[in-house]
Amino acid sequence: MQLKPNIMSELDFLWDKIEGEAYENQTFRILYATDASEYREIPLGVVYPKNNYDLGAIVQWAAHHKIPLIPRAGGTSLAGQVVGNGLIVDISKYFKNTYDLDTENQTIWVQAGVVRDDLNQILKPDQLFFAPETSTSNRACIGGMFGNNSCGGNSLIYGSTRHHVLEAKGFLSDGSFVHFKNITEEEWSQISKDSSFEATIYKSLFNLLHPEKVIVEINQQFPDSRIRRRNSGYAIDDLVQNRIFQSQNKQLPDLNLCQLIAGSEGTLTLITDIKIKLTPISNDVKAVIGVHCDSISDVLHGNLIALNFQPTAVELIDHTIIQLSLENQSQKENVSVLTLDPNHPEIHILAIEFSEKDPDLLQKKCDTCIEALKLGQIGYSYPILQGRDLNKIWKIRKAGLGIMSNLKGDAKPKSFVEDSVVLPEQLPSYFAEFESICKNHGIKMVAYGHISTGEIHKKPILDIQNPQHFKLFHELALADAHLVKKYHGSLSGEHGDGRLRGEFLPLLLGKKIVSLFQEIKTIFDPDSIFNPGKIVNTPRMDQFLRETPSSETIVYNTYFHFPETDGWINALKKCCNSGDCRKSASQDGTLCPSFQAQNEEYFSTRARANLLREMILNTRNRNPYSFANLIQHDSDLVYSDQEIYDILSWCLACKACKDECPSQVDMTKLRAEFLQHYYDRHRIPFRSWIIGHYPLFNEWASYFSGLYNFIMTQKWSSKILKKMVGFASQRSLPTIHKRSLLQWHNQRENRFQSHDRKVYLFPDEFTNRNDVEIGKKGIYLLEKLGYEVIMISSSFSGRTYLSKGMLKQARRYAEKNVAIYKELISEKIPLIGIEPSAILTFRDEYPDLLSEKLQLEAQKLAQNCFLIDEFIMKEWELKKFDTSLFTDTPKKILFHAHCYQKALSDKTSSVNMMEIPKNYTVKLIEDGCCGMAGSFGFEKEHFEMSQKIGSLKLFPAIENKKPDEIITACGTSCRHQIKDGTGEISYHPIEILFDALI
Repeated sequence: MQLKPNIMSELDFLWDKIEGEAYENQTFRILYATDASEYREIPLGVVYPKNNYDLGAIVQWAAHHKIPLIPRAGGTSLAGQVVGNGLIVDISKYFKNTYDLDTENQTIWVQAGVVRDDLNQILKPDQLFFAPETSTSNRACIGGMFGNNSCGGNSLIYGSTRHHVLEAKGFLSDGSFVHFKNITEEEWSQISKDSSFEATIYKSLFNLLHPEKVIVEINQQFPDSRIRRRNSGYAIDDLVQNRIFQSQNKQLPDLNLCQLIAGSEGTLTLITDIKIKLTPISNDVKAVIGVHCDSISDVLHGNLIALNFQPTAVELIDHTIIQLSLENQSQKENVSVLTLDPNHPEIHILAIEFSEKDPDLLQKKCDTCIEALKLGQIGYSYPILQGRDLNKIWKIRKAGLGIMSNLKGDAKPKSFVEDSVVLPEQLPSYFAEFESICKNHGIKMVAYGHISTGEIHKKPILDIQNPQHFKLFHELALADAHLVKKYHGSLSGEHGDGRLRGEFLPLLLGKKIVSLFQEIKTIFDPDSIFNPGKIVNTPRMDQFLRETPSSETIVYNTYFHFPETDGWINALKKCCNSGDCRKSASQDGTLCPSFQAQNEEYFSTRARANLLREMILNTRNRNPYSFANLIQHDSDLVYSDQEIYDILSWCLACKACKDECPSQVDMTKLRAEFLQHYYDRHRIPFRSWIIGHYPLFNEWASYFSGLYNFIMTQKWSSKILKKMVGFASQRSLPTIHKRSLLQWHNQRENRFQSHDRKVYLFPDEFTNRNDVEIGKKGIYLLEKLGYEVIMISSSFSGRTYLSKGMLKQARRYAEKNVAIYKELISEKIPLIGIEPSAILTFRDEYPDLLSEKLQLEAQKLAQNCFLIDEFIMKEWELKKFDTSLFTDTPKKILFHAHCYQKALSDKTSSVNMMEIPKNYTVKLIEDGCCGMAGSFGFEKEHFEMSQKIGSLKLFPAIENKKPDEIITACGTSCRHQIKDGTGEISYHPIEILFDALI
C-alpha cells in the first residue's frame, strides 16, 4: 500500500490521543521490520496500546487515513505475517490480563497478549491447561496463536487453536467493537434486520457462501478433510459447516465467526480478548520411544506403524538438528538421551509419545510398538524415555527452529516450504519427490516436524545472496505447491500463508475460491487497513526479503575472530528472530533479563541483534567499518552508531543468550566488538574508562587503603564520588584490602607442599583485592584436600575491559596471561579460579581475541582452566578425597548461580560440591540474573532495572528463605547485589565447604 506523503505529521495527532507509548524513530522501525520469516519491510511506526480505548482510537485513525495496521504479539511468525509498511500495533506489552476463570465449565477469558505457557502456570493450581502447544509456547501469545490458528506437536490429540476458541472480542475496520460467539437461529433473525457494520458482515458472508454451488466448490477444492492441519487461506470450509448456512442440516452447530477469524492473520479484525476452552491436566504416565533411524524414509514409514498404536504425538528430528544439538552448549544435557553409535553415522529420531493411566499398560504399549517397528525393520535403537529424559527429547525438538542458525557457512536452512501437509500415509512418497527435486538442484535439506498429522518442516539450505539460490527460492516453492496439489494437501499446516504462500493459493484451491477470499477481505475490511498483503493480494513471495542477491563482498577488520560463524558478518546474521529471548521470568532460564524486567521488544536480545545487523549491513551511507558498501534495502535507513550504542547499553552482558538461545547469538561478544569500533571513532566515555581500569585503581589505592575505604563507605564522600563517575547514589561501593591475596599467600610460612597434586590459583582482580578472605579460605580448603596451591604474579583477567568493549586493552592482558601460563598449565597441573567471570574468560574470550600466533596456545590453556567448584567436584568424582574430612552436622543452603557459570560452565558443580558433607542440602534458586552484571547495576540509569531484575526471582527467594538457610553465590557482583537488594549476607560456596572442614 502506498502511504500518503504527509502521513508522518498525522502520527503526532494519534500519539496525543492514546495512553500507550508510540514510536516513529528509526530504531523502533528497524526492530519491527522483521519477524522469524525471511521477510523484511520497514514499518511506519510502532505503537503499544494500553487499553481498548487506545485500540479503538488507532483503528478509527487508520480507517480515516487508510493506513495499514499490522497486529503483532510475539513476532515469531514464519510467513511474514507481521511484516509490512504500516503501523505496527504491538499488544504483547499491556494486553496480558486473564479473567472470568470458570473451573466448572473449564473456560477462561484472556487478553491477546497473554503468553501460552504463562497462562498454563496460572491455571496449574486448578488442574487445567490450554492445550495447543507450539514450539514457541514460552513466548507465543494467545492472540498470535488465534490469528495463526497454531497447533504444535500435540495436535494429533488436541487439534489446533481454532478448536479451543469459544468467543472473541475486538475491533472491526470502522472502529466499532465486536463480540464473536455462537449465533443461534433466533439471533440470526435479529441480525438480518440490523443495519450495523457487524450485521452487514454477517449478511454479506451468508449471501456469499450459503449457495449450494459455492459449498460444493469449497468441498471439491479444499484440502482433504481428513487432514487435521489445514491452514491455507480463510477457513471457509469449516465456517460453512453450521445450520445457518446449511439450514437443511439441523445436526450442524451454530454459526460462529471465530472459526473464520482463527487463522485469518489479523487481516479481518483486530482481536483484543479471547474466551478459550480449557483441558483438564491428565495424570497419565507418559513415555517417548526415541527410535534411532538411519534415514528420514525409515522415520516416515515408522510413523505409519506407530499410528496403529494410538500415540499422543509422533515427531521427526533429523540428523542435522541432532548434530547441531551435539555441538550446542544449551543442549548438552538434552543430547544425553541419544545413543551414539559409530556404525550409524547419521541419527534420525522417530519420537513416539504414549500416555496411559496404568504404567504397566504404558510399558506394554511401548514394547508392542517396538516389536512392530523391529518387524518392519525400522530403527536400530529404541530407548524408552520417561520423566526428565522425556522432556529432554522434546527440548531438542523445540530448539529446531533456532538451532539451525548454527549451521556453518553462508547458506542456511530457509523457511518457505516448511509448512506443507499431506495425509500421513502419503508423506513418504511426497517427501521423496520433493527431496529428489532438491537433489537435482544440488540442494540439501533439514527436516523435522509433526509427522503424525502429515506435516514435515522441510527447509532447503540456501544462500539467498547467491543469485542462483535466489532463483531456486521461488522455483522450489512453486514445485512444492504443485506437489501439495497433487496429494490434495495444504500449503500451510500451522504457520499460515502470510505473504509467503498467498501467491500459490490459486494453484492450490482454484481461482474461484481465491476470489471468495478476496470478497471476504473486502466485506470485513473495504479499505484494506488490517494487515494488507497477507493471504490475499500478496506480493510475489520473493519480494521484500531480508537478503537479496549481491555480487559485492563486505570485508571487516574485527578484534574478535568469530571462528564459530566464519566471521563477523555471519555472526550478525545469526539471529533468526525465533524470540527465545522474549520468555518471561516465570519460565525457566535467564534469557533475557532486561526484557523480563520491561516486557518490551526494545530490551530483548533479538532487538539488539536486529539493529546491529541492519545498521552494519543495510545502511545508505558508507558504513565506517566496511571496505565495501552494500545497499540492499530502504534508502532512508541511515547508519547511526549512537542508536546502536544506546540499545546495547541495556545488555547486561550476562552470556545467557550464548547458552539459552538455540542460535547461540552471543550478544555479549557482538556488543564488545561494536563498542571497540565505536571507541575507535569516538572517545571512550569517562565512566567506561573508569570501570575498565578499575583493577588498576585498586592496585594504586592499596597504598592508602584506609583512606580509600573511608571515602568509599562514608555517605557524603561516596555520594560525591558516585555523582562524578555516574553511579547510582543508592548503590554501595566495594572496599579493598591493603594486602592482596597474592602477597598474603607468597609471604606466609608453612605453606602446604605436594609432589604430585599441584594447582595454580589465578589471582583475579576481584578476589585478589576485594574478596581476599574468600581467597584465603579457598587456599586453605585446597590445601586441606591435599593440593599445593601455587600463585604467581600475572595480569588482570581483562574482564572489566571486556565488559566495556575495550578490546585493545583486554587483548594486551590476555596476551600476557597466555604467555605466563602456557608452559605451566597442563592436564596434570590446572589453573583454577574463584571469580567465575575472570577465570572463564580464559575459556571464552581469550582463544577468539588473541592473534593467530597465540590462538593455539590459548585454546590449549583453556582446556585446563577451571572454576574452583568445578575442579573440586572433578577431583571428588575421582575419589581424591572423602567425606571424612567434613562435618556431619546438617546445614541448609540456598544457592544463586552466576550467569557466566550457567552459560560457560555448570551450576551443578557448585551445588554438588556444597553437598559433599553428607548432611548438607542445597536448594538452587530458580534461574535468573541477579541484575548486577558487573558494573551494570552500579550505573545510575541502570540501577532501577537492576533492582527490577533482582526482584523477579532472586530477591523473593531470599526474602522467603527459612531462618536456618544460608545464602551462597559464586559471583562477587551477585553477592554485592544480594546485600544491597535484601540486606542479607551471602557467601561463596567454597566458604561453605571450608567451614564444613573438621
